[in-house]
This record gives sequence, structure tokens and C-alpha cells, in this order.
Amino acid sequence: MGRIGGFLIGFAATTLVGSCVFAPGAQAAEPETQCSVTSARELQRARPEQVGMDPAAVQKALEFAAGRNRFNVQIFRHDCLIGEGLTNDQSGNTAWNIWSSTKSVVSLLAGIAWDQGKLDLTAPIGDYLPAGLGDELRRSITVANLLTETSGMRTGVFTEGITGVIPIDPNSAVQALGVPLDSAPGTRFSYSQRNVDLLAYVLELAVGEPLQQFSQRELFDPLGIARGDYYWARDRAGHTYGYAHLMIPPNDFAKIGLLVHNNGRWGARQLLAPDYLSKALAPSTTNPCYGYLFWIGAGCAEIPDFLPSDTYAMSGLGLQNIFFIPSLDLTVMWTGVFGNVSRYGLQGILQNFEEVPHEFFRRLLGAFPGTADPGPYVEPPIRIDPSRYFDIDILTAVFGLGPSAYPGCNVVACLNYPLAPPFADTAPGCAVLVCLGPEAPGIR
Repeated sequence: MGRIGGFLIGFAATTLVGSCVFAPGAQAAEPETQCSVTSARELQRARPEQVGMDPAAVQKALEFAAGRNRFNVQIFRHDCLIGEGLTNDQSGNTAWNIWSSTKSVVSLLAGIAWDQGKLDLTAPIGDYLPAGLGDELRRSITVANLLTETSGMRTGVFTEGITGVIPIDPNSAVQALGVPLDSAPGTRFSYSQRNVDLLAYVLELAVGEPLQQFSQRELFDPLGIARGDYYWARDRAGHTYGYAHLMIPPNDFAKIGLLVHNNGRWGARQLLAPDYLSKALAPSTTNPCYGYLFWIGAGCAEIPDFLPSDTYAMSGLGLQNIFFIPSLDLTVMWTGVFGNVSRYGLQGILQNFEEVPHEFFRRLLGAFPGTADPGPYVEPPIRIDPSRYFDIDILTAVFGLGPSAYPGCNVVACLNYPLAPPFADTAPGCAVLVCLGPEAPGIR
């Protein structure tokens, strides 16, 4: 899910890019335009040349993205929207599954709860779980372990997620508590979907209300994101998925990115504590590429290795990303369906996501005067093991079978939780990737 190789290269890239933007001894240029964030539908805009960027290079980057299944692209500098994808008018208001970028949104909500004194990041989750739910070892997993993907849970990324897509999960958090632990909590990074579903449930218990009610009031409302804009899937017990399935219009997704870019501040309001973001955006002890459900550093996940070392990203399946480059005051949001090409076929496409971001940012950084071309993408050999995406025990556990099943939880009944029928939670017009139709969620 992420590449550690190339992480240190980014430190050199910071010097390279930073020194090229403003050449020593150059005559003072006109002050660059600065914009302000807004909860209104229309964000503040500027032309690329008003923020020190070459419009022709920006256009080349946007044209490349349009040819690679990037359905919506938004480029911000100094909080100004300075570049838009060629199909943004058709896609910007349509709710779209941002997949694992949902994890980063859950991280933001955890930060808000922490700042309000409702969530202790160092506490074992047993402090929040109902009595008797989960054994002693699993109850000892800390909130921070869940945020850093170090719970120790066995993973099978595809089989963990497929029963949420279908959807038949009876109670994803309870199911998580049945997954075997392959390592002691806090000792090893392991990218788990169930891990974040459990975090979403713990967060819900900590704030004392449904997660989506909390998120609407504390996060979405201040940003101007209406409840009818999006659909966030829940399991059959009514608990919100944390690992994926926030289906939100790109125009709203971009606002979440701007909030993070502005260190948690939205206009006159500090929605998210800077102290939390400094923790969230610092590499964990078990993975230098990962913080609190954010990917950190050049060369990590889909972040090109030639970008400045302070780059970080929200990352979802099929390249649903927000890239943050603080040293350039630059934020890029895009959504779409893969678009990368590989000489290794499907297996290469599933491994080498970096090809599209590499070629896009290669063009975009050309918009800064004097920036050196990092050269075309060089595809690495296949190194992933497809078997790590599948774990048959995690799949059969949904039916109450096998060693990963939580006792008393299956597709028919789960402990004392009332279960809705499959698809009962699905919003009108929403299916897996997108919400379409007159009754579907989206910006009106």
C-alpha cells in the first residue's frame, strides 16, 4: 500500500524545488495573490500567473490528467483555485466514493474528539467498548494503535472490504474483534480495513452519539457541506464504515483538503487542533511513510519521490487523492478510476499507482520557473504478493465460520444488535463508486 523506497530522496527535492521558485538576486516580482477559504459553494480563484505559476505548464498537467481517467482535478495555491480538470463541470457536484481517503477523514474526526477531551489517544479501546466485548488482548489495543494501523490484526485487504461493498457485514467493529492478531499491538504496521472500522466505532462511543451526527455538526457544517451532499455507508448494525465508502462530491472533498492545508483552521474558526495535526502528520515509529491514517513523505504510497519531503497525502483506491505540499503552498485534489499504465498488465496497475502522479507532477512542477525535470516514470518490477489481499478466514467469518469469526456474530444475527437487511442503508442512486440520479446525494 505504500513505498518506503525514495523517502529520503524527498529531502533533497525540497531544496531543489524550493530554490527554483524564487531565484536569488532576481528583481522583486509583483506580490502573489492570496485567497481565503470559504464555506460558500464558489471557492476563491486566481489565474496561475497570479500565484507565480506558468499557465501553459498547468494546462499541460491538466490535459495529461484528463487523458488518464482523472474525472475531477482541482489545484490550489495560496488557497486559490488556479487549475481545474477538463470535466470538472460534469463531475464536481456528484457524490463519489473516495475509498481509503475516508480513513483520513476519520482521523480528522478523532482529532476533533481529542481536542474536545472526549477521546484519549493513549487509552486502550477497552475503556470505550461495552463490557465483555472483545477479549483482554484486543481490548488492550490503544486508540493510537488504530490510528497508526498497528493493532496487529491479520489483513486481507480485499476480503476485509468486499463484504462492505456487497454489503452484508452484520457489524464490522464486532467482526474486527474476531480477527486474529499476527503481532502484538503497537509493534508492526499492517494496513487493515477492519482496524479503521473498529476505530470509527470507538470514536462513536467516545463522543456519545452516531458518528455521522458528530461529523456533520463538527466538521461538515462549518465547511458548508450539507447533509444531503454525501452518503456515508454503514454496516447492518448502523455503524459507519471507517475504512472507505464516504461518497462525497469532489467540490466538497476539496474543502476537506483546504482545511487540512490550513492546519485545521477555517476562516475565523479553529476546527481542528494544530497539535493533533502535528501528531497525525508525523511518521509513526513502525512506518516512516505513515502517520495517523495519512501517508507521509516523498516516495510513499502515490506520492512521487521527487516532490518535497514535507509532502503528504490522503489516498484511496483507484487514485482518490489529496496531495499536500506545504513548502510550495500547493494542494491538489483529484478523483477518478485508476488511469495508470503498466508493462506488467493488471498486476502492475495494482502495484504501480505512482505512474500517474509522477507524470502529472512532473508537468505541474514545470509551472514553477527554473524547476528541473525529474524525467519520465521508471516502473519498478513486480514485487507484490497477491495472496496478501485475500484471507478466506476473514471472509467466512462474516457467516460465523472459521477462526476469525466472533462468537455469536454472523449475517443472520450479531450479539444483541438489530440488523437491517442488506442494502437497507444504501442511499437512492448510490452503487459502489458513485451516486447518480435526481434523488441521489450530491450538491444541488
